[in-house]
Amino acid sequence: MLKIDNLRAEIDGKEILKGLSLEVNAGEVHAIMGPNGAGKSTLGYVLGGRPGYEPTGGSVTFGGEDLLEMAAHERAAAGLFLGFQYPVEIPGISNVQFLREALNSQRRARGEAPLSGGEFLKLARAQADALGMDQEMLKRPVNVGFSGGEKKRNEMVQMGIIGPKLAILDETDSGLDIDALKAVGEGINRIMRAPDKAVLLITHYQRLLDYVQPDFVHVLEAGRITRTGGPELAHELEAQGYGAVAA
Repeated sequence: MLKIDNLRAEIDGKEILKGLSLEVNAGEVHAIMGPNGAGKSTLGYVLGGRPGYEPTGGSVTFGGEDLLEMAAHERAAAGLFLGFQYPVEIPGISNVQFLREALNSQRRARGEAPLSGGEFLKLARAQADALGMDQEMLKRPVNVGFSGGEKKRNEMVQMGIIGPKLAILDETDSGLDIDALKAVGEGINRIMRAPDKAVLLITHYQRLLDYVQPDFVHVLEAGRITRTGGPELAHELEAQGYGAVAA
């Protein structure tokens, strides 16, 4: 599904990714762990097409297509979803407006008919219920006045409505209490655990992986993946730290 080969990328002229290679197949969950400044979020932003994060070498294919040649909206329409560590607030636009337009713009790009208002509301309410989110929050401006946990639940509702093929989730566990962490983990499993979908989880800590068990755990340091293992590697990192395990 996703193949990254010797990817190099920079921000403001500073190289952050220094030859990163990774392959993610359909049906798999991969966790990327590493210390601050290793390039974890940069990887997510480069894959998502965020301006300012410039690939300078290597290649990335998604579903056999050159991902780096696609605009950000084309990547989304192709089935890529990027979840942010700090979801942004969008005053003046309700969740319902934002999500219906996002979904229907992707459907149009794929040659599919847009959902009617009634069809969309049925889908949105089902996803909100599944995440334990009050449906009244669908009427509120996107993330405005939401707590950290509410923003992350809202992001999972967005992911459930969009239905991506590949979810890249950047520190989704950041700022979550125990109940919210469990709800978000269950949401990821419900939405993305399928033979035709895949997940790339970017995280500092093992705790989210108690709920979303990865098939592979990768250690990213200084812009490269330095070690790969199974779920047990996350426990080693938690117990011993990056220096001891990645060396």
